Amino acid sequence: MQEKHLFEYAVIRVVPRVEREEFLNVGVILFCSSKGFLQTRYALDESRLKAFSSCIDLQELHQRLGAFEKVCAGRKEGGPIGQLGTASRFRWLTANRSTIVQTSQVHPGLCANPQETLDRLFEQLVL
Repeated sequence: MQEKHLFEYAVIRVVPRVEREEFLNVGVILFCSSKGFLQTRYALDESRLKAFSSCIDLQELHQRLGAFEKVCAGRKEGGPIGQLGTASRFRWLTANRSTIVQTSQVHPGLCANPQETLDRLFEQLVL
């Protein structure tokens, strides 16, 4: 039997008009401390986003989501936050914010393989 590892994840949401609290799931962030794993995966269905809100700046949205990837990678490209430890980067990425890109509450679970779990959650919650 494979060893199970505690993981935490949050769903990345696009919230075009914060005051309306309507959102579209576009990605997932997964953190598994025991495996040193922190990754995000996202996809933008541009036609769906445009139908949801015609005023979304897709280029800006791609940049913001790209910043999530850079912070997860933990290199210089992630800026000062990217230099923090893995757990601190995850907490920063999942902190409450009132911008067009937000995350859900953090949810825990157990997994054998964080990458497979990220892929499964992405398919279930985003696609």
